[in-house]
Amino acid sequence: MKKILTIILIITACTPAMAQYSKDNPRALGDKAFNNKDWYEAAYYYRKAAEGMSLVTLQSIPYSGGGKSAKAAAKSGNPDDRAYICYRLGESYRGYENYLEAEPWYFKVIEENNEAKYPLSRLWYGVCLRANQYFDEAIKQLTQFKLSYKGEAQYIAIAEKEIRNCRFAKEQYQYPILIDVAKRKGSWNSDGSDYAMWQRDGNTYFTSSRFVKDEKTHVNRIYTMANQDAGQPTVIKFKSDENIKDLEYGTPAFTPDGQRMYFTRWYKVGSKSTYAIYSSKMEGTDWGTPQKLNSNVNADGFNAIQPFVTADGKQLYFVSTKPGGQGGDDIWVADLNSDGSPINSTNLGSVINTSMDEQAPYYDVQNKRLIYSSKGFLGLGGFDFFESFNADNKWKIPANMGYPMNSAKDDLYYVPDNADQNKFYISSDRESDCCLNLFEVMDKRHLLTGIVVDCDTRKALPGVKVSFVDSLTRQTIKQIITDKTARYSFDVKTSRPYNLVLEKAGYFSKVLPVPASGEMKGDTLFNAEICLQAFKVDKPIVIKNVLYDYDKATLRPESKTVLNELVTIMKDNPQIKVELAAHTDSKGSDMYNYKLSQRRAQACVDYIISMGIDESRIYAKGYGESRPIAPNTLPNGKDNPEGRQLNRRTEFKVLKLE
Repeated sequence: MKKILTIILIITACTPAMAQYSKDNPRALGDKAFNNKDWYEAAYYYRKAAEGMSLVTLQSIPYSGGGKSAKAAAKSGNPDDRAYICYRLGESYRGYENYLEAEPWYFKVIEENNEAKYPLSRLWYGVCLRANQYFDEAIKQLTQFKLSYKGEAQYIAIAEKEIRNCRFAKEQYQYPILIDVAKRKGSWNSDGSDYAMWQRDGNTYFTSSRFVKDEKTHVNRIYTMANQDAGQPTVIKFKSDENIKDLEYGTPAFTPDGQRMYFTRWYKVGSKSTYAIYSSKMEGTDWGTPQKLNSNVNADGFNAIQPFVTADGKQLYFVSTKPGGQGGDDIWVADLNSDGSPINSTNLGSVINTSMDEQAPYYDVQNKRLIYSSKGFLGLGGFDFFESFNADNKWKIPANMGYPMNSAKDDLYYVPDNADQNKFYISSDRESDCCLNLFEVMDKRHLLTGIVVDCDTRKALPGVKVSFVDSLTRQTIKQIITDKTARYSFDVKTSRPYNLVLEKAGYFSKVLPVPASGEMKGDTLFNAEICLQAFKVDKPIVIKNVLYDYDKATLRPESKTVLNELVTIMKDNPQIKVELAAHTDSKGSDMYNYKLSQRRAQACVDYIISMGIDESRIYAKGYGESRPIAPNTLPNGKDNPEGRQLNRRTEFKVLKLE
């Protein structure tokens, strides 16, 4: 909301001043706005000053949105003044989180060797690079800042956190979670900010800073529109508030019956904004006069914002700066009595809250799941979404919800779709230099399920340990033992590569990549049957279709494909040692057949070793015609081609387990 109020200065404060003081000293006007933290207005005047010094046309910034410019006019102005304007411009743009515009001005300070005067310029330059997704260059600049900066430890801590954010972001961007995020089309988004949705009774309620004709400016109001985006949104009006100027409204939340709305109401005097949470009761078809909640929520001298009412109507989650928190904006919860008034309030504690800002809570009572936004944990930058679960009245450590749920900008206000369990909405400024927009998200995370069977009998195989493993970190995400149904099921949340590891005593283990596609039904991916091969020590297993040319020991290409299966078994089962045996039929002398079978067995072993199996784990043994498994001739003395074919075989057996 602080950002939104700043942007409104584009119309309310800045425009008249621009007209009134266009010929006055822009630096002085910039300083005045800067001291009042009117960042947009300050940036406007400092840029005017920069244009007077030919600074704007002199930019040649490798990572700026504007790119490189043509040859510029000669520099003008005192070098100290030039450095001052550049640094103040960077600070002003960063003040309202316009990192794209801020980035080149910090670079200009560094480029013209003014870092000694403005030692934080490299830190903020690195932060802008991170926000603009130049992660490698950001790490470089932030590392350089850490090595050279001799000032306050808090800024070193900021640099270290931003470096961690960059590394985290690089991994997240490489392996995003399985969701599609798209800006809502139609009348949902305006030329201002649009955020904080709530759905009920087929309608959507949300906050928007749209142009208000009567007030001739952009003002935050609560709007409603049919979920199907029918026409233009309608502003919500409250009794007795219609003629009150300079008030802003946002972040609607409703009791389960829809008869009471909670919202934030705020106003600004000078550079100070005052926020409080109000409620309004439905009176017929109109919303009644807003009533400020009591001091359990609205503590005197402190802000309270962003109410959220649980689905059972028993609790109100909200954000406040009041004492008893961890610092900055914290998440609190209050119990509500029968008339909707808060009877207490409790800070959610140091597991959920940090010394930095937390905002926009959403709590799922049924699943005891809290989704909220924070700047205090490892993330991609700005406000990131985190989730935590409550078990036995204790919060689990919050987990970052990943990219593209989160971006390098601010991401807030999660709300599920009432009709589609795989759809939800968020608010983000990821596609804007200034303002939050409404985004819809399609959740493609799914269950991977399948069945394990015995390779020989094709019957369901209980008692198999099935592990869902991150292929990159080799960390086991989840592990189950199959029951009599032999089914397994795992949540697949990201595009990271995962493996299934299947293990059972008396069977060869298998390691298989998790399929990226297949038979999908709803939010479930059905995997093909996985069979495990039983074995016993010293019991041979025939390897089918290992083929040689007549009277030769040279492996055919198709034989290598078959032997790859044994390579896989040995890689998946590093504890086994194997004898690879070759056999012949009875044609030829015993010695000839022995030598031929030995060469053939050795050819198989040589290939398997070439595929990365240690030679100490496998050896070749030729048995010639000494171990037939079928008659080479028929009882009448005639040749038995089928029997000879069975005898010309290649097989392996496990010698021992280590």
